[in-house]
Amino acid sequence: MKEFFRKAMVSLKRNPQNIAMAALAAAFIYYSFNLTKISDTTAKIQGANMGLCGFVTMLFSILSFVCFLNSFPKRQKPRISMIVIMYLMMAAIVVCDITYRGRILAAMERADFATVLESADYIPKALTVVTVHVVLICVVAVLVALLPVYSKLLRKIKTSVELEYSGGLEKIDIEE
Repeated sequence: MKEFFRKAMVSLKRNPQNIAMAALAAAFIYYSFNLTKISDTTAKIQGANMGLCGFVTMLFSILSFVCFLNSFPKRQKPRISMIVIMYLMMAAIVVCDITYRGRILAAMERADFATVLESADYIPKALTVVTVHVVLICVVAVLVALLPVYSKLLRKIKTSVELEYSGGLEKIDIEE
């Protein structure tokens, strides 16, 4: 078990961007698994541009993976242009999620919404999903921005294995 953690730490030292990639994957998986709540809420409320916001969020979540993978090629410097495109996509995701959240809150303030809320318990859950997704995307943005900082900190962690020295190798007779 100790060797497994040592190898995992060596892998993180070589590819520290995997931390941000795991956070991006967690945000995408969280939104994808709760997409039914988002779709049902869109169909029930039918607010302006709610469907478009859900579509853009899902599309840019997938495309941000592509940009992330192209941002950090192996044994090369990071591609700044792909990082900028990825940040633009994450900004669009945050704007769409906030817009979607605003549409839900506006619908909750309507007088006829109390009867709708009794039969549609997924609407408050969708509100939570969108809010958590915004937080996760912001965490990914911070992790990518701080990548140079924590990659230097990871390099300082000692992962080498201490080998025992036998000491009996002073003179080896190879004449025979």
